[in-house]
Amino acid sequence: MDQFLTFVQKEFYHILRDRWTTIILLILPVLMLILFGYGISTEVKNTKFAVYDPSRDAVTQGIVTKLASSEYFSLGGYLTGPSEIEKCFTKSDYGLVVVFGTNFSSRLTQPSEAQIELIADGSDPNTASILTTYASALINSYLGEQIKGGFIKVRETSPLITPEVKLLYNPAMKNSFNTVPGIMGVVIILICALMTSVSLTREKEYGTMEVLLASPMKPILIIFSKVIPYFCLSLVNLATILTLARYMLGVPIKGSFVLVVFVSLLYIFVSLALGLLISTVAKKQIVALLISGAGLMLPVVYLSGMLFPLESLPAALQWIANIIPAKWYIIAMRNIMIKGLGFSSVIREVVILSVMAAFLITASFKRFKIRLE
Repeated sequence: MDQFLTFVQKEFYHILRDRWTTIILLILPVLMLILFGYGISTEVKNTKFAVYDPSRDAVTQGIVTKLASSEYFSLGGYLTGPSEIEKCFTKSDYGLVVVFGTNFSSRLTQPSEAQIELIADGSDPNTASILTTYASALINSYLGEQIKGGFIKVRETSPLITPEVKLLYNPAMKNSFNTVPGIMGVVIILICALMTSVSLTREKEYGTMEVLLASPMKPILIIFSKVIPYFCLSLVNLATILTLARYMLGVPIKGSFVLVVFVSLLYIFVSLALGLLISTVAKKQIVALLISGAGLMLPVVYLSGMLFPLESLPAALQWIANIIPAKWYIIAMRNIMIKGLGFSSVIREVVILSVMAAFLITASFKRFKIRLE
């Protein structure tokens, strides 16, 4: 029995002596519980919406107040003309635009003649569908309350209005328009960060990294020699994904192809730098796999906006999402590929990714120098 307890004690020692393995084994379940049980939701809340209302009567004001007072929407402002509608989606963070027809209140005597148009960003068809469904339900809820209370008189028996729904950039509501930019972000960071971190950690674990660094070649060139193959593989994957997306899935590249490649190269560089940083922390391949495979991939998939709308996340998780490179890359790809926007629309994303790249590569090389001395 004593021998058995000794072996158990020995196994605990092997587990606990590796600090990063212990942290991952204890923190990962907590992280998964928070993401799956608390943070992940298909609901969309606090979405900013704009209104174009040439009537400005009591009924339209009541509908706007009903939308703004719900947990799903917040009023961003009124538009002065139809020409401003598309700018809400290209230069601002609006998720919905509500357009009322002229003489809306007087046409309510026959709800079939009353006109309401709900315009959403179709580059994310799931979110657009949810928003228009929420808005339609709230509009008819308000009108039903007003008719029941005798504030609005109608001739037809049914008080329901069917708003006209218009999805910009993706009228056919193809889900591939939303998923392809997300898949690009996940695949690139998987190849670059995960494989680079494992490759460098393998050299450390086997003791061959010190042998390489003892060679006449400079340490920085040795590190780059380990990174370049994964950079080339990422380029191949990028070309394959874009080809399949265009000719098999029918996803257009409405914007500049050169801009798509430029932003992708910047994102690849960020991912490689992240892999380098992970390799400076991990001493074993299994630890690098856990950090990059589980600790990194879960936030990338669930907090990048690829699968779930970020607006539905708690404030703390929304803040964490801002430090995930995939979020900014996916936003940039949707703006360029689906919306056909130019460089000015992705300046923020390019600047953020550039800052991330500079920070990660600086931190990586500093840690390499400290580790190798």
